[in-house]
Amino acid sequence: MTDIGFYHLVATPLEKALPKLLEKVLGSGARAVVMAGSTERVEALNGLLWTYAPNGFLPHGSAKDGQAERQPIWLTAKDENPNGATILVLTDGAMSDHLPSYGRCLDVFDGADETAVAQARERWKLYKDAGHGLTYWQQTDSGGWERKN
Repeated sequence: MTDIGFYHLVATPLEKALPKLLEKVLGSGARAVVMAGSTERVEALNGLLWTYAPNGFLPHGSAKDGQAERQPIWLTAKDENPNGATILVLTDGAMSDHLPSYGRCLDVFDGADETAVAQARERWKLYKDAGHGLTYWQQTDSGGWERKN
């Protein structure tokens, strides 16, 4: 079963937290698929990953860019894995029917949005019932992560 980490945003929005998470993914040598809730969100994240740091960027692409197999990070609103990723990052409440094809999943949700929190709780129960290994990470005031039990 896939290990699923729930990442509860409380100090910064997704736009600040996602690049840091993806830096860790790439630092481990893994590839990632980031699944967003809409094509508009994909395009916003696409622009963000080019400009989030003044002296760097995260190599990535989306359907608009093509060549998925060459992209270490693939941004999509579809349930797909065209770059052979082993890590799936779910945002905006997105869900995948292909969790077993990934070694790890990061389910990132906005703690300031009551609906997003309620939906994350529903996904937790669904994944637990399916037998996935679950961990819960809460963002700290400094933007880091603390594992909670």
